[in-house]
Amino acid sequence: MVGDVADVPGEEVPALMATRARSAQGRKQEPQVQTAGVPGSGQARTVRLPWNASAVPAIRRTIVADLVVRSVPADVIDEAEIVVSELVANALRHARALPDGTVRVHWKVKNGAVEVEVSDGGGPTEPRPAPRSTWAAAGRGLRIVRNLAHEWGVQEDRAGGRTVWVALGGPSRRRSTS
Repeated sequence: MVGDVADVPGEEVPALMATRARSAQGRKQEPQVQTAGVPGSGQARTVRLPWNASAVPAIRRTIVADLVVRSVPADVIDEAEIVVSELVANALRHARALPDGTVRVHWKVKNGAVEVEVSDGGGPTEPRPAPRSTWAAAGRGLRIVRNLAHEWGVQEDRAGGRTVWVALGGPSRRRSTS
């Protein structure tokens, strides 16, 4: 279940992040979120979110809270928040849910660098940044991701699913395919 940053026992939370968490109080009921890994422990964490628009703000709060506890640099946290929002929103708009009706978000932290993966059931088109356009109403998400990322890429799986991954704050363990 997604909780406020301040709910993590025994951890000091910077004032800025605590303010973000408090501002989230009083909003709609949180969606049911399936998580693996304890916030701030280990190197990796996985969250499965329901296939609906409430997944975007839920994952933003979840990843920020986890990265704050891990003492990831604030600029990398900000980048991760933007990138995960764009990737989950793109999955919801352009792809299908995983077989269990969710979108999966997995992230790893090592030496202040964060690698984020968003997995969905695949879609009819390959994720790629849209051409630059001043007046387009949409299509800037992957351009933003590309500009913030150290590296990023797309990985297709045999079952037709797709994972878009992004390395922030330093190089990835993978080679970019974008």
